[in-house]
Amino acid sequence: MKRRKFLAGLAAIAGAAIVSRLGSSGIGRLFEAGSAPAHAGVGGPVRVWSTDRKGYVMTERIVKSEADWRKQLTPEQFEVTRKKGTERAYTGATWNNHAKGVYRCVCCGNDLYGSDAKYESGTGWPSFRKPIAPENIRTESDFSFFSRRTEVLCARCDAHLGHVFEDGPPPTGLRYCMNSSAMTFVPEK
Repeated sequence: MKRRKFLAGLAAIAGAAIVSRLGSSGIGRLFEAGSAPAHAGVGGPVRVWSTDRKGYVMTERIVKSEADWRKQLTPEQFEVTRKKGTERAYTGATWNNHAKGVYRCVCCGNDLYGSDAKYESGTGWPSFRKPIAPENIRTESDFSFFSRRTEVLCARCDAHLGHVFEDGPPPTGLRYCMNSSAMTFVPEK
């Protein structure tokens, strides 16, 4: 009988997670332009901000097979961006980078964060107050590790970048906690 109660409890937790996922989170409502996952995994145009062009551009979404992503990315980049992994704290190439420039998606080159929004959070991962533009990222609820978090993904290729938390500094009060291996840094010229 104990086993049945245990399994019923797990089913109830899974059901609650599904119902909760269908609802809207406090963080999700903050990013209406970048939060809709309706286009996930589907090709077609997407509107993003380009620092090179200094404005919004229409570009094609990037959809590739797992084999093609494996060819393009290092094993760590693949694990983080395509399998929703997390690099160890204080090990990423850009967690302690203080140079001026732009952080881009390692998978598709989409502009994600400017160095002016980066700050030292003490977590060991690159942390940002805000993205370059809300359209360049999207968010989804993440229920892994028995908690509710808000996952941040690239709006152009659906790469997992990290998570956003509501414990950041003013003026946004947000902390975009990203994986270094999900981004490349392009120094200011």
